[in-house]
Amino acid sequence: MAEKVHHHAHGLVDPSIKRSRDGLRAVGISLLVLGLTAAAQAVIFVLTGSVALLADLIHNVGDALTAIPLGIAFVLRSDRAEEYAGLAVVAAILVSACVAAYEAVQRLINPERPSHLVALALAGLVGFGGNMVAAQVRTRAGRRLDSPALVADGNHARVDALVSLGVVLSAIVVALGFDAGDPLIALAITAIILRITWQSWNTVRHGVAHP
Repeated sequence: MAEKVHHHAHGLVDPSIKRSRDGLRAVGISLLVLGLTAAAQAVIFVLTGSVALLADLIHNVGDALTAIPLGIAFVLRSDRAEEYAGLAVVAAILVSACVAAYEAVQRLINPERPSHLVALALAGLVGFGGNMVAAQVRTRAGRRLDSPALVADGNHARVDALVSLGVVLSAIVVALGFDAGDPLIALAITAIILRITWQSWNTVRHGVAHP
């Protein structure tokens, strides 16, 4: 009786599986980093009551959660699923902008001075650092894997890092006696988030622009 011949590609990994693993690794690392960042900011928000920090916190939570649809897309190893994940990223950014804008307007109507300003400034620096790490992880993986969704998320996190510095500015202007600066900076952060939404939408729609 003839033996059955089993064909094995020893030492080789199917490219789609390797891409899936690399993508999952990238979104997993960024989820961990942004999750820890948001947790630290949440604690400081309870102390300070700053709406500028709240805007940054909401956005960082939304940014962290975008790892979930991206992870599902890489598990499925489906280009279509990845496209839908990219749209989920854009939707998460837009929703976070709307929530941040609402809270900022409410604080303008009902003024309340933030407290623990040193901790508030520290929260901004934490947000900056966390987003820069997530941006590097996502952008590098996105370009390596030719994933517009990951690149969009990376660009989003990179600008988020700069947005987090607005929280530091809020602490400074409130310390100088300009209490309205906190909700006004929150509105400025919202405007930046809306710009990120548009840029991310274009990235997902047109694909990765290789240099």
